[in-house]
Amino acid sequence: MPVEKFQNKYRIGTKRASWHDYNGGEYFITICTKDRNHYFGEIVDGEMRLSAVGKYTDECVQKISEHNPYAQIPEYVIMPDHIHLIVIISGDDCRIAPWRDSTMEPVDVKNKTMQKMANNMGRLSIAIGGFKQSVTRFARQNDIPFQWQSRFYDRIIRDQNEMNQIAEYIENNVAKWELDNSNQ
Repeated sequence: MPVEKFQNKYRIGTKRASWHDYNGGEYFITICTKDRNHYFGEIVDGEMRLSAVGKYTDECVQKISEHNPYAQIPEYVIMPDHIHLIVIISGDDCRIAPWRDSTMEPVDVKNKTMQKMANNMGRLSIAIGGFKQSVTRFARQNDIPFQWQSRFYDRIIRDQNEMNQIAEYIENNVAKWELDNSNQ
């Protein structure tokens, strides 16, 4: 299979399920920071202590449904270098709107082009992409060093048992952080 190019640059193919359109369903999402840097804060004595960008990230996760009415976040955790979320995307016909906040500049040609591209992506990618953009914008506006790893990891949640296991994993993630030798 030949490697794809976009604007004469090599492109990594998608890892998404080709049989699924990501416009509805339940997903376990992991979003990491670039090089797994601890931008969101630190875990001290079994408690996640959020940095400024971590606090803003928490606010943004809670507002995903405001910006994307088709997306619900019933469970999430912010870790020092990544975030886990359960995202439920409604298959209902909902308006897809760009992620906007009061600090954003007026819509310009680039934003219109990006919105056109977003409308061709699945709702899951739109919700996560807007969230990531908002956190990045906050960090830049406040001169806070911050970068995301490109893309995000998703797993389609197939049944209630899997949903329960993932929810338990998320709930216990902070407590298990210090037990994992790779986090030392």
